[in-house]
Amino acid sequence: MSWLSRISALLIALAAWLGLGIHVEAQMATTGSLPVTLWILGGYFTVLTNLIVVVVFTLLVIRPGSVGPRTIAGVTISIVLVGVVYGLLLQGLQELTAGAALANVLLHRATPLLVPIYWLVFVPRGALRWVDPLLWAAYPVAYLGYALLRGSAEGHFAYPFIDYVAAGVPQVVVTVAIITAAFLICGMLMVWFDRALAGRTRPAQA
Repeated sequence: MSWLSRISALLIALAAWLGLGIHVEAQMATTGSLPVTLWILGGYFTVLTNLIVVVVFTLLVIRPGSVGPRTIAGVTISIVLVGVVYGLLLQGLQELTAGAALANVLLHRATPLLVPIYWLVFVPRGALRWVDPLLWAAYPVAYLGYALLRGSAEGHFAYPFIDYVAAGVPQVVVTVAIITAAFLICGMLMVWFDRALAGRTRPAQA
């Protein structure tokens, strides 16, 4: 693992760490309680996915080679999902304070941009399999089940597009189906791109 890739991984980990830290501090200004703050933030796909980014990219810094290309690709498509869903469905729905606005930029824009760049530049090609998008989808699907159960119990949903009480079950089903289909299609495109580049870099057979 080159020094440039380790520095890049460090910058990504720091961006996610900083975004999460600022987000916790901004939320605590409202709740006044760290446990309550962590419980609230633990309901958001953005926070959980950036936490995964922190873990994976910190490992890439301190233990190079400990995280495989398929795992990095799965994290990549999940964090890209964060950025895309935010840009299409959530942007502008809340008025943010200074600290929350900075956290928002780091968690919704910086990491969703930096992680795929890292994957494109530094991750070895040729490891991805056609089944991988289905495996990667297990995480957002599991989150959806968790968010629906938690929202039903608490009477408050993390995201308006999964609030079946306000939006109606048919609308939620359609929205979730579109997001899931887009996730799988993008995953297949990642595999195709990875394999295509791997084919270009293999030496010609005599």
